[in-house]
Amino acid sequence: MSDKTRYSDEELQEFKELILQKLEKAQKEYDSLRSLINNTDGNDTADTSPTFKILEEGAATLSKEEAGQLAQRQKSFIQHLQNALIRIENRTYGICCVTGELIPKERLRAVPHATRSVEAKKSQNKN
Repeated sequence: MSDKTRYSDEELQEFKELILQKLEKAQKEYDSLRSLINNTDGNDTADTSPTFKILEEGAATLSKEEAGQLAQRQKSFIQHLQNALIRIENRTYGICCVTGELIPKERLRAVPHATRSVEAKKSQNKN
């Protein structure tokens, strides 16, 4: 595989389908988190007693903060997947940005938005 400089169009198509599936799932999760943050599900504290209302509002605030952090991470993941699709279109997908060698298919199947080989990632984390 060392003589191969890029993945074939068929291989790129396989990765594109995988990424599109992950992107669809990630977008649904993001939308769900945004819905929770915006409280668009209709569950609120308007019809509860004042004592429970205070407790529920405190829990809701904490829950919204956690959902906000998760939504931010999910948005970042979506952006990484979209960038991977651009690399597929440019036919640069799967090429390590550090070594210039192909990232193994196994890694790309596990982390389809990867831009570094495992070795390059490890050496980056040591620095």
